[in-house]
Amino acid sequence: MDHNQLRDDIQNFRLDNCPLGNQGYNRVLLQLFGYVGQGRSALINSLKYVLSKGKYIMHAESGCAITLERKAYELTPTITVVDNRGLAHMNNFEMRTVYAQLGNFMPLNEKVEWRYGYEDFVYKLEDADLDPNYTDFIVPVFVHTVQCVLIENEKGKTRDIFRNCRNLTGVFPIVVLTSKTHGNYFEVEKKFRCLGAERIVAVENYFEDDQLQTLGRNTDFLMLLKSALDDVTFRMEYPRNPREERIERKKFLLKYAHDTDVAKREEKLKEKEQQTAKNNICNIQ
Repeated sequence: MDHNQLRDDIQNFRLDNCPLGNQGYNRVLLQLFGYVGQGRSALINSLKYVLSKGKYIMHAESGCAITLERKAYELTPTITVVDNRGLAHMNNFEMRTVYAQLGNFMPLNEKVEWRYGYEDFVYKLEDADLDPNYTDFIVPVFVHTVQCVLIENEKGKTRDIFRNCRNLTGVFPIVVLTSKTHGNYFEVEKKFRCLGAERIVAVENYFEDDQLQTLGRNTDFLMLLKSALDDVTFRMEYPRNPREERIERKKFLLKYAHDTDVAKREEKLKEKEQQTAKNNICNIQ
């Protein structure tokens, strides 16, 4: 497809034009998530730059800054991209808050706190029902830099994350590999393919000191957006009920939080029993 035609198609995409109409949705929400320092903010700046045809502007602060809020940035009248708080550790307590962000149960443009207590987390979900959001079509986007290699014990967790994101949103996460020319891109892509990734897009982000646009570089960003919209169009070929889907997302989150809490309690109980057994042995000796 011609580069200009591709950009125009993205700019003009409307949910009203989907096979069964908008079905109650009014925007596409690209939900960026992943580890800290993987290039999410720079990706947002690059997407805005490519679509604007104007000067490079740093809308999202990138570099050494760590995003602690869910920040929303409008790309087109229909598409908004959200930079969710990134993972420091891929543990269950952080992941349930990440899933809550992806499920739209955390308010936009407010600080996101890791809630380790089960009751605190549930209260936060209940607070979200005071002003529920039914109208966003969610597309999860997992951002990972080619410069960072997944260690062995992260692979299984990443596979679980992809599956849970699909179950939560109905859309399998798109994997975006940033800094594609600064590492072994093909090796990293292969690892994500083995983890079940269906769609992988590699990009080289623009920065203040690297603003020269090229056809190939711009096309990569546009293909990312096209990939997201293809997922939306495919899912919108089937009847959808935004309110029912939000209820199902909440059920998923409550079960995940409960299972995580139970597992943690069992782990602590096991550690206590092991410590008691060691103390008994020491006393006998």
